[in-house]
Amino acid sequence: MRFTSAMPAAFGMVVATTTLWAQAPATPPASWRGAGSPPCIGTDGGSYQCPPAARTIAVRAGRMFDTTAGTMLTKYVVVLHGDRIIDVGPEAHIKIPAGAQVVDLGQATVLPGLIDAHTHMFNQRGPKTTTEAAMLIAVQNAQADLRAGFTAARDMTSHGNGYGDVAIRDAINQGRIDGPRYQVSTLGIVWGASPATAPQNPLASTVVRSVDDARAAVREQIEHGADWIKLYPAGGYSFTATGEDKYVVTYPLPVLQALIDEAHRLGHKTGCHVYGGEGQKNAIIAGCDTIEHGFGLNQEQIDMMVAKGLYYDPTFVRYTEPYMDDDDARNTGGKYRMIPIFERAARMAAATRGLKIMVGSGADGSTFPHGTQGLEFESLVKRVGMSPAAAIQAGTTTNAEALGWKDQIGSIDKGKYADLIAVAGDPLSDITELQRVRFVMKGGRIVKDELTRPR
Repeated sequence: MRFTSAMPAAFGMVVATTTLWAQAPATPPASWRGAGSPPCIGTDGGSYQCPPAARTIAVRAGRMFDTTAGTMLTKYVVVLHGDRIIDVGPEAHIKIPAGAQVVDLGQATVLPGLIDAHTHMFNQRGPKTTTEAAMLIAVQNAQADLRAGFTAARDMTSHGNGYGDVAIRDAINQGRIDGPRYQVSTLGIVWGASPATAPQNPLASTVVRSVDDARAAVREQIEHGADWIKLYPAGGYSFTATGEDKYVVTYPLPVLQALIDEAHRLGHKTGCHVYGGEGQKNAIIAGCDTIEHGFGLNQEQIDMMVAKGLYYDPTFVRYTEPYMDDDDARNTGGKYRMIPIFERAARMAAATRGLKIMVGSGADGSTFPHGTQGLEFESLVKRVGMSPAAAIQAGTTTNAEALGWKDQIGSIDKGKYADLIAVAGDPLSDITELQRVRFVMKGGRIVKDELTRPR
């Protein structure tokens, strides 16, 4: 006798890397004859107001968290010009350039912009959702994430919205809309064991049934702009009559290996949605770059991840919400629960020296609204056992490294992007401060300011 979870079976996902910077606007027309001053021209040939000229800004910080060392510094100044940091150091050693705008954040704590390594900018697409409505919701979600202090993010499939995430990523890079710096994984790749009986929905996950299918699917998604390839090596979970957790295996190992190898051959990374069991172990053996969720991780698998240099992204809050217990109670008659199993695995991972733990929310507009991802840091500290400093580093330097952007974001250093946030208190004393981000700057532009300006 087996009790089956109501959790949907897991399918495949893929990941890749994109440019981090805004694309330079096209040169204004030589002889503009329209309204106003000469505009910039977009990739579609349409005109839009050019961004303002680069300026120099000095940000004074009563406290500044050094994500590289994991220590809190006091009375620091960050000087930026345009979208880059040009100097940073103790206020006694930094000369503020003449004419620079000074942003005095008083006794607030300044940190680098946070990075959410597992978002879904698109909500799950309903049967009556139009493409236009889905895109508007996705833009709203992206803007909510940015205002919450997440200046960069990895999007882990478009939830049945095809390559819409590529369009939003590119619009943000072009400066047309506000949002985090994104890496996207487009449709994701799933396993289909039986022959196709109906035409595939071009907006849904790509279905593969062989090694050749797998390699072709990776190439197609990358050609369409995917940064990452998202895969689903392990499906839904269930419990045996004695309470043992079991997990569905999806791709055969040779197919999974082909998916990962093809992505790596083309210079892209893979993220694997796994809950546990053989499929999860296969993902580690095959070298999937990031292991997502991992309810049933054991010490052997964690040690394998450390040896291979793989990253672990637990998305802890998303899978410890009340609906998990509701589903388990309904499907097991109240006998067995997944949350304690997941909590033990996450704590084991956090206690293992050398494991690279990421911060990803899984925010998807259902049980985890966009803009509230600061909750993830609190759970990592209070339920998983990470120190506040380690949790913040996971959501900054570790995530930046996993995304291949460590030389651009994740810490407040000269030459990096001027992505800064600030909270009123000290997040090392109260990690919930990250749920109340009061100041957001992305690329030198202030997006939100509740510290120096009246709300």
